[in-house]
Amino acid sequence: MNKNNIETFEELINLSDYSFTNKLNADPDAKYSGDNKFPREVFTGHYVPVSPTAIKDPIYISHSENFFKELGFSENLLKSNDFIKLFSGDMSNISNLSQNKGWATGYALSIYGTEYYAQCPFQTGNGYGDGRAISVLEALINDKRWEFQLKGAGKTPYCRGADGRAVLRSSVREFLAQEHMHSLGIPTSRSLTLFTSTKEQVTRPWFRDNSYSKDPEVMIEEDVAITTRVATSFLRVGQLELFGRRARKNEHENALKELEMIVLHLIEREYSEVINQNLSLEEKIILLAIEFQNRLTSLVANWIRVGYCQGNFNSDNCAAGGFTLDYGPFGFIEMFDPKYQSWTGGGNHFSFFNQPVAAFKNFKSFCSALKPLLSSNKETLEELEKIENNFSKVMQEKMENMWAKKLGLDKFDVELFEELINLMIDTKVDYTIFFRELSNIPDDISSLEKSFYGKTQNENIKLRWNSWLESWKSLINVNDEESKQKLSKQMKLTNPKYTLREWHLVWAYQEAENGNYQPVQELQEIMTKPYEEQTEEIEEKYYIKKPSDFFGIAGISHVSCSS
Repeated sequence: MNKNNIETFEELINLSDYSFTNKLNADPDAKYSGDNKFPREVFTGHYVPVSPTAIKDPIYISHSENFFKELGFSENLLKSNDFIKLFSGDMSNISNLSQNKGWATGYALSIYGTEYYAQCPFQTGNGYGDGRAISVLEALINDKRWEFQLKGAGKTPYCRGADGRAVLRSSVREFLAQEHMHSLGIPTSRSLTLFTSTKEQVTRPWFRDNSYSKDPEVMIEEDVAITTRVATSFLRVGQLELFGRRARKNEHENALKELEMIVLHLIEREYSEVINQNLSLEEKIILLAIEFQNRLTSLVANWIRVGYCQGNFNSDNCAAGGFTLDYGPFGFIEMFDPKYQSWTGGGNHFSFFNQPVAAFKNFKSFCSALKPLLSSNKETLEELEKIENNFSKVMQEKMENMWAKKLGLDKFDVELFEELINLMIDTKVDYTIFFRELSNIPDDISSLEKSFYGKTQNENIKLRWNSWLESWKSLINVNDEESKQKLSKQMKLTNPKYTLREWHLVWAYQEAENGNYQPVQELQEIMTKPYEEQTEEIEEKYYIKKPSDFFGIAGISHVSCSS
């Protein structure tokens, strides 16, 4: 397997290996459906072959230098016409591709554990899936399989009447967020490249300038963009659910078989290191449920650790491999609020502190999809239900361990924690700045005040903070300067200094809309070193609280479903 730099496009294509399309079923109706770019029901099969729609005259904005290095990609690839064509959606004009069509997949929709069909234009659930995401390449690179998917790549049968495009605004957000999340040490899909076009615009609902509206008020024209996201697979809980539902209702003669195929494919793609191929199907399913539970609970605890809220955590936005996927209406919390939710359509069920419960609902949907495969095995079914019912316990343990680490404690202390949360709410603290300042093991409350949005003139609040600090200090193991420095260093590896604040993203994408891509590159540089102390200039610009003028402003304090 290749261990050297991939210098040319030909070297990259020589590594292509299409397990998804080779091992799973194509939609049999695809060949009678023209170019497969209009909404229709897809009744069977795991994917629809479909070519992306190229954006006109693509303009390079950025690529992930870190990810290029990890893959062994030479930066010379960015000068290759074929590389640019592939990752801006023009597959038809590349001669040496071993597979010159992409593929889109269907999935089901569950919102907070409730099955939905109405979002599908046919009310059957057969028209819901990748409406603008098309995978174009699967390759084995340095012994690891990667799938490359274009977001904003044009229409598929799942486009539900939309235009299949992503706009520059949402593409910049996703491009930066994925690499930032990876640098925070949290499993995620990755960003490869970001291209835009000024020759093609689409219309989107958005807010007026400086509006406080919760709902978009105007239609605006925006430049299109394609971001390439890369993952070990793009299998989602919603995907398994689609096949689970079909098997449960016996919708066609291959329904149960297709469910088994996709479950085994998920194991092969995401869990082969922990699940032995020689086990029986039942044994594999039990191990899969245990391992996915372990990954999902760790993932959500990590989200809360860094202040990330996955505003739209439906089952179709939940990667079955247990990593972060789909950066639509996400946000990093600034002023602490357990009910924080950046998406106006998200409601309390996907709010910041409710993410563990939302994850449990997705895990239930996951288990429900597996059950038809165990219908004749009562014992294994009961075992799966036990695992399902154990989710909250596992989640709580992970959360308590995470909070203990954030606070530099050997063991979680519920009283200390609850008083802290109340103080953080009453004082209106900046989540990231507060925990980073606490990581300096302060002598008194003065340095923590850097994170307070309100003034601490209230004597009662001051007394409560001082009392809390005393209690905290009695629990941490700090006896001298050496132990203080050691604990401080440890806490700073848990509590990042920099997180991706929406008003920084707004600045970056607005500048990009004017043809200035430098802010995107600057943010990328800073946010891929989130735990490091950076220059004084960077600190003054990025390690600061949200300006008061931005509170409540649409598109900054809250967003509609990103497009």
